[in-house]
Amino acid sequence: MAEPPQTGEDPGEQREASLQSWEAAAPGWARHQRLVREWAAPVAQWLVQALELRGGERVLELAAGLGETGMLAAEIVAPVGTVTISDQAEAMLDGARERAAELGLANVEFRVLNAEWIDAPVAGYDAVLCRWGVMLMTDPGAALGEMRRVLRPGGRLALAVWDELEANPWAALAAQELRERGLDRPGGGPGPFALADAARLRALLEEAGFEVLAVETVELTRRHPSFEDFWETQLDMSPTYHDVVLSLPQAEIEQVRASLERRLAPFTAPGGAIELPGRSLVALAEA
Repeated sequence: MAEPPQTGEDPGEQREASLQSWEAAAPGWARHQRLVREWAAPVAQWLVQALELRGGERVLELAAGLGETGMLAAEIVAPVGTVTISDQAEAMLDGARERAAELGLANVEFRVLNAEWIDAPVAGYDAVLCRWGVMLMTDPGAALGEMRRVLRPGGRLALAVWDELEANPWAALAAQELRERGLDRPGGGPGPFALADAARLRALLEEAGFEVLAVETVELTRRHPSFEDFWETQLDMSPTYHDVVLSLPQAEIEQVRASLERRLAPFTAPGGAIELPGRSLVALAEA
């Protein structure tokens, strides 16, 4: 998965680096959209069901990527209700537009938005969705405050962040391989596991003015037909991982590959198929 660089830059530089990283990652995500959609399905379903959407409601999806979760919501609120699918990366929205056209959805619109300052009026939406986005933001508290601002009184927010790294071997094993080789990124700042603490997530929501209705965990499984597929997907979906690994001498690239394949052995079936468990925190809150 793509990850925003953690370089010790000032916030503005960090945001720009994040934007460029996601613009670069978008083609790979589009190529693997079926994997992402099937992998994320338990989380997307929890979020949409938790909102208890009704026909005619206005929904905003932030950090939407390819917009899979928002499109589930669009089917529920149709035909009068609308969903705004937004992301900071225009290239991600290009993939979302293609998917919406495939599904024949007529009640969705697409907007380039940064969740830390949402270009939308006060109380403009009945519900907000954000799947695996808040933990990647430079100022997650500001983003949650903006989500609260654009929700009507009594409006609902459903979001997901990744639980602790150890519960997500799909990421932990690749990260461990780089860390042991001295190739990992500096710590601190935004990242996939920056909000892997249910108490902190709850506190941030409350500080933003939400009433927290639920914080739960959802288990999910990432499946690959072979290690080769896992390896190519990892390189294709994460420009950061791609650049770090492929900058190495060829002999060391092969060492990284072979070592990672051994690490994945406990999750590999005799025929070579891989099933990697994962766990996400999910939360429901009311404005």
